[in-house]
Amino acid sequence: MNVLVLAGGLSMERNVSFSSGAMVCEALRRKGHNVALVDLYLGLEGYEHPISELFRLPPPLPDKNIKEEAPDLDAVRAARRLKSDSLFGEGVLAACQMADVVFNGLHGECGEDGRIQAAFDMMGIPYTGSGYLGSAIAMDKNYTKSLAAAEGILTPHWRTVRLTERDIAQVEESEPLPCVVKIPNGGSSVGVFICHTGEELHAALRESCRYADRVLVEQYIEGRDFFCGVLEGESLPPIEVIPKSGFYDYKNKYVAGASLEVCPAQVDGKAEAQMRSAARRIHELLGLTAYSRSDFVLDKEDRPWFLEVNTLPGMTDTSLLPQEAAAAGVDYDTLCQKIIDASLEARREKK
Repeated sequence: MNVLVLAGGLSMERNVSFSSGAMVCEALRRKGHNVALVDLYLGLEGYEHPISELFRLPPPLPDKNIKEEAPDLDAVRAARRLKSDSLFGEGVLAACQMADVVFNGLHGECGEDGRIQAAFDMMGIPYTGSGYLGSAIAMDKNYTKSLAAAEGILTPHWRTVRLTERDIAQVEESEPLPCVVKIPNGGSSVGVFICHTGEELHAALRESCRYADRVLVEQYIEGRDFFCGVLEGESLPPIEVIPKSGFYDYKNKYVAGASLEVCPAQVDGKAEAQMRSAARRIHELLGLTAYSRSDFVLDKEDRPWFLEVNTLPGMTDTSLLPQEAAAAGVDYDTLCQKIIDASLEARREKK
């Protein structure tokens, strides 16, 4: 097939997306496909050949190494030649229409929140991953947790707070500590703050204003971090991540060696079954397609608390879902092919 891997974009996870996309490209080429990677936002600016040659003469792949710091999105905007408010860069939609399938390698709000999926549905462009509705719901932690709680899935207590002076003051006065402040549609732990003191809570709420106009203020659950993927409707062996310092933030996620990852996780059988069941139920509840990954904290009583679900989990060399798939006997190249096959089946069924 001619496969277009869509990566980059204009989210705080831009660099992570390039790393995922480059690895997916290499895997699908090993599977015999013609594959080109295109940046959603910058598009084909600088491509020296006719677009008809895209799959025969693809652009060079981006660097797979992820920088420790988050990307400078203002600099990305300034570098763009196409002066438009559209997220689709030069030639992107035309390239997508040429492909047999678009492998959605985007991460974060730009690409994972349902807007790209809705546009592709309207244009008849086949793509990987979940449809527009499940993607949109899963992108907002408030909506996802509301559905999970209604289903009886254990999730930390939370409230949504608008970042007005009045609401910030009220939260600082009444919120039990410790707590977690997180933007509702963020990813890669950008905009997540664990607050043990009033000063930390104050700083977190002020810092969150950079990213959003509202936040989730969530009950802090002390425990171990676990992640459980779903592939083709079946849950995968969970993985435990143990950061060597701090919590599982952007640096600990993407810098090799910053965290210890144990898969299959060494966990009580009952707790594992509960995690796998909850991950699968969330996947079904939101109508997700092909693959997803749910995040949990296991408390001291071995109770798994659901935090959030990712509809486009990372596919980098340090990402968790590929490790879980490997533990289930699915190598990386086969995982990429399975994602394509399951997604195309879902698109045929209008899911």
